[in-house]
Amino acid sequence: MELRHQVAERFRAVNGEHPMSAADDAYVDGQFVVLDELCAAHGRDTDDVRRMMLDRRLPLPGYLRSDGAQMVPADLFALAERAGGVAALPAWFAGHWDDPAVGAAEWDAYLTGRYVCLHSVTPANILRKDALTGAIRAAPDEPDAGSPAWLTRLHAWVDELDALEPAFTAYDRLRFGGPTSRDTCVDAVRARWPRPS
Repeated sequence: MELRHQVAERFRAVNGEHPMSAADDAYVDGQFVVLDELCAAHGRDTDDVRRMMLDRRLPLPGYLRSDGAQMVPADLFALAERAGGVAALPAWFAGHWDDPAVGAAEWDAYLTGRYVCLHSVTPANILRKDALTGAIRAAPDEPDAGSPAWLTRLHAWVDELDALEPAFTAYDRLRFGGPTSRDTCVDAVRARWPRPS
């Protein structure tokens, strides 16, 4: 089977079968690039890159556009370059977590291509997003909840998360089975606790 089809089948096995609407396609076109075009721009062989995806050395595409185009982040190759090459990437990536088991789990999650929740998928951004969403979700239970200082702190966290995350699209809510972290930790929080005027 052609490598393109193998990658598409792996993507559907991970994400399920959900149709991409015209609005989904437009969103993805604004956030991601076609794998073939990115490879051409970087002088890389597309089949080699797809083999690395299938061999779990690079992440799967983030989306399959409705025409079948495999959409990836523009910085797809940046982490491997920073790590010293694709062979060094797994250990370098997982090494950002103190617990090796957590680092291994994050590496597995990264390989699925489902980290579409960040403008730039790096271990530092993953860690920061986790810290921010944890703080935002715990905020209503803090002793000073509702105070002006608490509200200022809460909105600082929400603003920082807002800067890290893209808008998401309806397709994401289908494949993730519900609301996104932007829905629950940015939009809902701002609606429930408006910023002081």
